Parts: sequence; structure tokens; C-alpha cells
Amino acid sequence: MGFRFDLPPRIPLFPLPGAVLMPRAKLPLHIFEPRYLQMMEDVLKTDHRLIGMVQPEGDGLATIGCAGRVIAFSESDDGRLMISLKAVSRFRLADIEEGFAPYLQAHIDWTGFDRDLKGPERDPGLDRERLFPLLQRFLSQHELSTDWGAAQEAEDEMLVNSLSMMLPFSNSDKQALLESPTLADRRELLQGLIEFALHGGGDTEERLQ
Repeated sequence: MGFRFDLPPRIPLFPLPGAVLMPRAKLPLHIFEPRYLQMMEDVLKTDHRLIGMVQPEGDGLATIGCAGRVIAFSESDDGRLMISLKAVSRFRLADIEEGFAPYLQAHIDWTGFDRDLKGPERDPGLDRERLFPLLQRFLSQHELSTDWGAAQEAEDEMLVNSLSMMLPFSNSDKQALLESPTLADRRELLQGLIEFALHGGGDTEERLQ
């Protein structure tokens, strides 16, 4: 995956609980707070157009997030923005910058996530005949639905990453999915979380509050 920009040492942060951006995935966001509208105005002036998605954790922030490039945006009549982020790479927070911007900015470390900058991962161990019945029961339990035809045709990475982002897991579970080193690791954790919920683990959000 090639870029026409260098990965910058500093990016703005968008802390959002429950929202994780997986490698090479896309994330739609609705921007309406004044500080984040200002962030968008500033980001669109840069060459990289990167925003760091990171989850709040305790009194601070999770140490690992994922930077997404703004690839599309539209503005409503009242000034709100709908944007689409395309994941570029995960990162590790180095330190939060104290500055004059109304939004958070941070110095970050890109090392250790070289694989994110390459093409899609494959997962030879993905067994859809085992996963899909579990997923169907999980979705039914949570009164959710999906396009099974699209799921069957989706590439390994798109399927696993989309489910990791969209299913109603706790914030800490989603963070663990984000931090999984490989796609196979993420799929194993994803399937384990589904199986745990189906075997009496209870609601994943309540379990870890």
C-alpha cells in the first residue's frame, strides 16, 4: 500500500468509546462538536489528512489506536459533517501535546505496525461453516441481522475486521481485537468472544463495566 505522504510524528486524536478502526477498514463518522469541526478544518489542510481514532481508557486514553485518512466528507445545511476514514496504520501513543488547539493532538510511534501498510491479510484458518452458525445465534440473541450473501463473499480480512468493529462487544474487548497482532489472532479472539457470550457469558457490554 503506497502513500503520497510520510507518516507524520504528530496527529490529531478523536477519542471515541466503542469506536475502533481496524487495518484497511473504513469508518463513517458524524462530526458536530465545534472542537472536532475545527479539527476537520485543520486536517483537510494537511497532506496526510490523518485522524487518530483512540478509545478512552480509565482517566486517559488507550495506548494503541489506529489512524485513518479522510477519504470523503459532506456537509449538512446546519454545518455538521459526515466523513469517511480509511485506515492507514495502527500507532502507539507517545505523549499528548499540550497546545492551543481545542482538540487533542499527540506524538505517536508507528513502529511495530509495518504489516498495516501492506496489502490485505489472509486467514487460512478461517472456517466459515463453523463461524457463521455461531454468528447467526449471536445476532439473533442481540436482535441484529446481516447480509449473509455479502458475508459469504467477503474476503477474510473484510469479514473479520467488519465484525470486530460492528458487533456489540465491550470497549475493552474491541480494544483487544484492535491490538491483535495478526488477522488470525483477531479471528480467534472474535470467535472466542462470540462463543463466550453464547455459553452464558452474558451481555458483553455489562460484563466489563
